Amino acid sequence: MMTEIAPTEFTPFVSLIGGMLIGTAAVLLMAFQGRIFGATGILAGFLTPVNSSDWAWRAVLLAGMVTGPLVYALFTGHFPAVDVPVTKGALLIGGFIVGIGVSYGSGCTSGHGVCGMARLSPRSIVATLSFMASTAVTVFVIRHIFGGA
Repeated sequence: MMTEIAPTEFTPFVSLIGGMLIGTAAVLLMAFQGRIFGATGILAGFLTPVNSSDWAWRAVLLAGMVTGPLVYALFTGHFPAVDVPVTKGALLIGGFIVGIGVSYGSGCTSGHGVCGMARLSPRSIVATLSFMASTAVTVFVIRHIFGGA
């Protein structure tokens, strides 16, 4: 017996604002640091810094990512709702798979999909097409073959 598939939330305005903030952050990082905004690369460089000035900008950027919900709560009076409709085990497995993909793909969605595509990098275009196709196949298999939400 198949379970009912939950509807996907469509939030165009919130998504637009989030996309604009990510794009602005990417442009500012390139303008002021000459660096590409790839979240996993930023985290990796934070954990294994080359020097203290390289570590400092990464620490500030990561602190901004982590404190974002606090700023949101200051303006709205509540934290943003986060609904993760999968088990913790699925999150761990998914995180592990993403980590492997980031390693083999030499970057993540923010590095390739936002910055690399904007620079018309052939490698990033191929990487973005690859992970978008993988996402489409994964969603199809989970929703229509396994019958999950």
